[in-house]
Parts: sequence; structure tokens; C-alpha cells
Amino acid sequence: MNVVIVEDDINMRKSLELALAEYEELNIKSYKSAAEALKKMGEDTDVIVTDINMPGMDGIEFIKTLDGKFDVIIITGNATLNKAIESVRLGVKDFLTKPFDAQTLYDAIKRVEILKQKAPNFTQAKEAKTQNSDEFTHVSPSLKSALNIAKKAALTDVSIMLFGESGVGKEVFANFIHKNSPRANKPFIALNMAAIPENLIESELFGFEKGAFTDAAAAKKGQFELANGGTLFLDEIGEMPINLQPKLLRALQEREITRLGATKSTSIDVRIVCATNANLESLISRGKFREDLFYRLNTIPVLIPPLRERQEEIIPIAEKTLEDVCAQYGFANKFFSQEAKDELLGYDFPGNIRELISIIQRAAILSENDEITAKDLFIKSRKKQEISDKKRELFADVLRSVEGDLKEACEILNLSENKLKEKIKIYNLKEFE
Repeated sequence: MNVVIVEDDINMRKSLELALAEYEELNIKSYKSAAEALKKMGEDTDVIVTDINMPGMDGIEFIKTLDGKFDVIIITGNATLNKAIESVRLGVKDFLTKPFDAQTLYDAIKRVEILKQKAPNFTQAKEAKTQNSDEFTHVSPSLKSALNIAKKAALTDVSIMLFGESGVGKEVFANFIHKNSPRANKPFIALNMAAIPENLIESELFGFEKGAFTDAAAAKKGQFELANGGTLFLDEIGEMPINLQPKLLRALQEREITRLGATKSTSIDVRIVCATNANLESLISRGKFREDLFYRLNTIPVLIPPLRERQEEIIPIAEKTLEDVCAQYGFANKFFSQEAKDELLGYDFPGNIRELISIIQRAAILSENDEITAKDLFIKSRKKQEISDKKRELFADVLRSVEGDLKEACEILNLSENKLKEKIKIYNLKEFE
């Protein structure tokens, strides 16, 4: 297999040559610049390993010049997010961040070779899966951008981090990535870190051997092994205990895991997609999330916009959900009145798609007629409750800031003392009565 290394740092270039020289099936050639590589490398090149940040022609311009003729693996120590995303859009097969060991690079090169061998079967499977991927009822412009990045990244093995509010459909996105990847015919396993008791997370992820602990009557594979060859989706990754993060990082770097109670490690080939609605940077600053793990997982970040920024999708999703509920329960073909549609479009859905689906399911089941009216949605009452909650928070915040001094609170709120006392009772602020 003919491998070309393009690296301007002579020490790094020589160390890569020496490290890969141990693998006899690899024929290595290296060049100090993209210009030199373009001039000298042969048409029989199988894989190009190139840095991004180089003097003269950088890695991105180099890849553009290649025009898809060769498979490329990016190596870099300080690439910007924009360059990482751009490289994925250009069809880069893998993206390795320095430092990494020779085995990691060798594994990446071998994956390129395997994908080439499986290309015809993979293409057919991918096309079939894509044709059946109708998870998205309607795609708004704000969602289209996120989907384009996800689809490009899906074709590589880089780790993807999905960011978005609760209920925006992060697991649907992760499934979409899997179905549009070379791993489409392998397992897709989703794991919500927040739903697993902390003392069980390690055994759930990595498995255990018989006798590893009191109730371990038989050996059990963890989710990494069960997802082997496929995709493992780790939702709410911010909930990962700090003491287990080094083990997860090692699994990603070394591509092997060790079951609880085992003396030998097990090789794995798993693509990781993570999701969070937490501020991971804040968790890092507080020592609750490892920075090196964050960068390993966050190679390609995808921000899924909330439903309030995707208004074009609200009615199509609502109508599809209504159709599904009617089919499930044998209802007549119910439909929305125009007032109901206006009500849906005027609501900001703090619970996103999950809340919209819940509202439609309830309305379909409880409505007396085939036509679902605005009243059947119960949205106005929800709006009133939200406004009431906000007002309560406002009064509570003001009273706490003045340490319960009613006269001072009256001045801030421009209310009489009797009126303030009335509000305290209405909002059940017993601590200030």
C-alpha cells in the first residue's frame, strides 16, 4: 500500500516515516510541502497523510487541488474548527489530532483500505438506507445547514458532537448519521448517560467478566462490544462521571476496551456520536469534564436549532404526528382548524419537537370531533402558566435581593405594600409572608 506523508516539520515527518516503517505492507514516501508532493508523488498513491497548517499551500488548498483523486487523512495539532469542517466537506477519510501514536495512524490507513475493498457493497447499502431515511418530515433552511454538515461527516470516522436543547431530536440526528455512513449495516446503539445509575455506567459501557463483582454470575458484553463495527450514540455525555472519563478516552484513542474483571483488552471498531445540552466548557472549567476528552469527541460539532427557529417544520410535523396517531388508534382522519394551526405557529415550544408531539397526541386522543381546534391543544393555558411562573420568579428575586424588606421591594416594584402582600399570597411565596 503506497502512503504519502506531507509534513513541513522535519522532526514530525521523520518520526512518522520511522514509525510506519515497522509495517512491512506500507510503502512510505514523504515530502516537506504540498507543492513538492504534487510534483513528485505517483498516480499509484493509495493514501495521503497531510498536515493542515503548512507554509505556502496549506492542507486545505492541497486537498482541493487533488480534486478527490486520492484518499486523504488529516493530521494536525492546532486546526481551527472551520478548517476541520472544511476538510470533512472535501471528503477527507479521517482526521487525527496530535499527539497520536503510530498504531492510531496505521489503523486509520487500514480503514481507508477496507473501505476501498467494500466500496461497491457499501454504496448500495448506503443508497438504500438514504432512500428510507425519512426521519425529517420537513427540512427548514436552519436545519438544512446542520444536516449537510452531519451528512458530510457521516462518510468519515471522525467523532461528532451534537449540541441542542432538550427535545430537538438529537437521537434522530445520530441515527441519520449512522444510516448515511459506511457502518449503515452494522449496529446502532443509543445510550443515555443521564438514565444510568453512576455505579453501573462502567459495566454498561465496557462489560464485565464472570465474578467481577458479587452478582456477576456470567460474563456480559458492554455497549462498546455490542456496537462493534457500527455506531455508539452517547446522549447527555456531560453526565459521564469524571473518574470514568480517562477510560472512555483510552477506548477512543487505543480502539480497545477492558471489561471489568478482565486481564486482557478487547479490540473494538466503533464510531462515536455524542450529544449534550449542557455547557461542556463550563464543566471543564469546574473540573467536571476532561478537556482532552472534549476535543477528542468534538472533532465535528453540529448545532441542532430549536423548533422555534424552524417554524416551517411545525405544521408538517404536527400533521404527520396526527396521521400516525389516527392510524395507531383507528381514529377517523382528523385535521387541524386554521385557528389550531395559528396557535401552534404562535407557540415557542420550550420542549421542542418532543413537546409538539406530546401536544398533538393528547389533542388527537381527547378531541371530540374530527376537526382539532385551538382549544383542543391547551396551549393558551400553558402560556398563562409560563407567564405566571416568570412573574413569580421576578417577585421572588426582588424580595430575596432586599432580604425580605417589603418597603424596599415596594419601591423597586412600584407597588403598594398591600398589593405586594396580595402578590406574595397569589404566588405562594410563604418565606416572605
